[in-house]
Amino acid sequence: MHYREITPGDMPAIFEVRVKTWHNPHGAEELERMGITPDSVRGMLRETHRGWLAEANEEVVGFVMGNKQTGEMWVIAVLKDHENRGIGRSLMRLIEDWLVSEGCDELWLTTDPDENCRAVGFYRHLGWEDWKMESGDRFMRKRSDQVVADQQAARRDGKAP
Repeated sequence: MHYREITPGDMPAIFEVRVKTWHNPHGAEELERMGITPDSVRGMLRETHRGWLAEANEEVVGFVMGNKQTGEMWVIAVLKDHENRGIGRSLMRLIEDWLVSEGCDELWLTTDPDENCRAVGFYRHLGWEDWKMESGDRFMRKRSDQVVADQQAARRDGKAP
């Protein structure tokens, strides 16, 4: 697996992965209605966001993005055929490390409110804790000191990307 920072030219691949992993047959249209377009994401990358992608055989199979202004882990997506290989964990480490390096003391994300949703378990396994339920979303957070401890343990155990 190869990990690298997202560039403006990666937008078609990023959007393809996001739509395939969203489980929404109208994913592309829904993203556009939300104002999430290749141009808007390019603008975010210039201003407040940064992200990394995972490539297998030169194909993008996952990515993650975060917002340094708010401390939000904005999106993570990994293609189903590539799940359970540590890709999501590696991508999360990259974004968490970056957000902390940008001075974010507390990181946060939104996810499905359903306790049985796979993503909820994934985030909990990585040390994220429930924060609040609001507007139909579950908000989770992680403190920067926990991120630093997790990063040190991963490096010590040889599991850092």
